Parts: sequence; C-alpha cells; structure tokens
Amino acid sequence: MTPSPFRALIVEDDRSWRQILSEILSDFGLVVDLAENAEEAFAMLKAQPHRLAVVDLSLSPNDHNNYDGLRVLDAVRKLDPNCQTILLTGFATVELAVTALTDYGAFTFLRKESFHRSQFRDIINRILAAAPPQLTAATISPLKASKALQPKPSGGKVLIVEDDAGWRNILEELLSDLGFQARACASFGDAIGHLRREKFALAVIDLSLKGIYAVGDEARQDLDGYQLLARIHADGVPMIVVSGVADPEEIQKIYSEYSISAYIEKQTFDRAVFRRAVEEIRSANPTFNKLNSLTDRERETLDLLAQGYTNKEIAERLVVTTNTVKRHLKAIYAKLGVHTRSAATAKATGGG
Repeated sequence: MTPSPFRALIVEDDRSWRQILSEILSDFGLVVDLAENAEEAFAMLKAQPHRLAVVDLSLSPNDHNNYDGLRVLDAVRKLDPNCQTILLTGFATVELAVTALTDYGAFTFLRKESFHRSQFRDIINRILAAAPPQLTAATISPLKASKALQPKPSGGKVLIVEDDAGWRNILEELLSDLGFQARACASFGDAIGHLRREKFALAVIDLSLKGIYAVGDEARQDLDGYQLLARIHADGVPMIVVSGVADPEEIQKIYSEYSISAYIEKQTFDRAVFRRAVEEIRSANPTFNKLNSLTDRERETLDLLAQGYTNKEIAERLVVTTNTVKRHLKAIYAKLGVHTRSAATAKATGGG
C-alpha cells in the first residue's frame, strides 16, 4: 500500500496493546505516535495533527476507575478537531460508551475482550475513506479567492457520483479549477437522471454509494457504483474511480471489465495525482484541445448556444451585435470542426 501522509496516535498504557494497534495502523501506511498517559498524549496532539487516535479509557493499570481516556478525547476535540477518535476499553459500561460517542465525539468504541482485527481494520478503512481533513472546504476556499487570477481551460461536463458530501465538495472544487462544469450527485438514481438528460466528457465515480457500515462483527458494502460503471462504459465516457475499496484483485477486475482510465484510493488520495489523471484524459481527447483553442468570448458564446439561446438573445447577453455573434459562431464551428448549432452544442456539453 502506498504510504499515507497521515499520522495516527495510540494512547495506551499496556505495551502489548500498543504493539498490536501499532502494527495494524502501520499496515495502512500511517505514521504512528505512541503515548502511555494523558500528559504524553496532550504533548503529541499539540505537536502534530493526526488523522485518527485510538484511546484506552483507563490509563492506569491498577485503577479500573481511571477515566483519563475521556480527558484525551476532550483534548483531541479541542486541539485536533479533524482527528477521529476510537475509544478502546475493557471496562466501559453502556453509559460510558454513550458518553464517549455523544459528549466527546468519538467515532466508535471497542471492547478489548471482543476485539477483532478484521473489525478494527474495517473501522480504520472507513475513517481513512472519509474526506481527508486537509482537503475540506475550509482549506480549499483560498483557491476560490484566487480563481479569477488563474487562467482556466475550457472543458466539458463532468459527472461526479459520490454519497459523501465532503468528497463531493473536494472533487467539484478540483474539477472546477481544471475548467470543467461539474454535475455532482449522491445516488444511483440521481446519476441515471443526469446521464439521460446530459452528455458528459468524464465521470468520477465512487463504488460504494451507501457507505460502509458495521453489521455485527462484519462490514457490508452496497456497491451501486458497479452498475453505473457498466452504464457509463457502454456510453463510451472516460471514467475515474475514487473509492475506499482497496482490494488489489477487485481493482484489477474493474480496470479490465469497465476500461476505466484511473483508480484512486481515498485512503491515499493526492490532489496532484487526481489532477494528473484528469489532464491525461483531457489530452487524449481531441475535443478538449479544440475547446481550449476558443477565445474567452467564443467560449461564452458557445456556452450560451449550448443553453439554447438564439443569436439575438446571445447578442443581448454579451452586449454585442448579432453580426458579431455570427462571426464568433463561424470561428467556433471552424475550430471545432462542425457545421451546425446542434453539433457545436454536443461538443460543448459532452466533449464530443
């Protein structure tokens, strides 16, 4: 697995448990910090941001009434709010578990006496597959402020199918910055509706559209994304999969059966890798290059044409004469290699 830039914190006074947890988290490519007590945990939380923390409730081996783990959960919430916490305990009552989840914002709690490595791995996978904290809207917003200063190439429409709001926001921001018109939706049904109404130059799909959730000691996935892959593949639209499904055999199967252009795991998501994958698809599609050859005014004219406006209406919106609109359309047709309004619209909305 590709090393992750994220850190994990283990707060546990038992050496054997520190070793078990550290081995599992390291397998995910996480950099692991170890703390034996609350004071050490506080210092580490102040020193480095963490993606997740596994915290033992009792941090005193001889005192079953020690609840220093709750102090650590409270410190995580205040010092490192993007960090997800897992409470691990051998002494938790139902009341304490509810308190950890509701009052201290823990992601979940696990009992040591019924600890299963597979269940723990599933939970870590769910946390890492959530929107990475450094890519949330708050950190992407500076890009919005500088957008007007950056040259933006013209692109077609991109369908984003992702049930996690944080990931939808991330993908929409990145694609918009690359010059695409993003259509984001959260479900299979919504995606099918968009596919029937519009043509797309690219689709970015999550396989698990209902998330991963625990069922007893197992995890189950609803992979409506596979049905979308088949539908979009039949339409000949390039696809990028951004998903938490990380099984190598499954990934190879998806590449071979659906001819996707790229598969990017959420656990190790990198914005530069995603942009590069999109740019490779763009450069391989001649229509993108033709669209990029349009001037800003020609692109504005084409966008209005694609929305169904007449020459007169386009002229009114752009505050130009109808003869100027006709000249723009003549240049657009020549650059796109088309001869009709409908053909130009198809190029604009679906990348050809």
